[in-house]
Amino acid sequence: MEDYARYLRNKAFSENTICSYTCAVNQMLSRFGHEITDEKLLSHKDWLAAEHSVKTVNTRITAINSYLDFIVYDGIRLKGLRVQQKPFLDNVISQEEYELMRDSLLADGEMFWHFVVRFLTCTGARISELRMFTCGDVRTGHLDIVSKGQKLRRINVPALLQKDALQWIDKSASDEDYVFARSGGKPMTSRGISMGLKRFAVKYGINPDVVYPHSFRHRFAKNFIARDPDIAFLADLMGHENIETTRIYLRRTAVEQRDAVDATIDW
Repeated sequence: MEDYARYLRNKAFSENTICSYTCAVNQMLSRFGHEITDEKLLSHKDWLAAEHSVKTVNTRITAINSYLDFIVYDGIRLKGLRVQQKPFLDNVISQEEYELMRDSLLADGEMFWHFVVRFLTCTGARISELRMFTCGDVRTGHLDIVSKGQKLRRINVPALLQKDALQWIDKSASDEDYVFARSGGKPMTSRGISMGLKRFAVKYGINPDVVYPHSFRHRFAKNFIARDPDIAFLADLMGHENIETTRIYLRRTAVEQRDAVDATIDW
């Protein structure tokens, strides 16, 4: 496994991904040993499908296929399970709920959390990306991220958000200081941000199920596509490798579907 882990590091995989991949491979090898055959691979896939969710199975299949490439296995590569997508987006915060949370945090003087919510919703950043924002990024108006595939992605800070954030950020803060830092100057943890958002959701009477970091990213995409239908541009902004991933935002949320049905059907 050490050689395989080194192989993944040379491909610029994150340590979390390396841990996930090596665990998936170790699980397979512990069941069948190091002598791999097509029959064993297919049997393991069936076992995974019976024991885990589709998402988990596909993650482990990706890891196994990567390992097979590493050992130059001259046999099959496993195909992932097909994901049956819902015809609607579920558990996405509505515009009204977002505005309620944003404005309530501002009224209560909870500026840190006010800007957490605004940055997530106005930039479309993932939680891992939000944690990377520095004061220098806000001053320049964007955060540049290089993906593991060495592809540059720019997350823009809209002008109004930039103006408001610069008034909030301590003017003595250096460009290297993180915007969303905990005591000691390190970025707040993803778990800490997620738990904080849930806490304020309860306080303001918002369904906690729709208040999580990725929900605000969904709201960004829904709002953007409603004003600019360029799906390819949105895919670039979101950092999606496949435009099909972005097409989900053309769908209505479950609540929007229900409202449309109620407004249309009166017979």
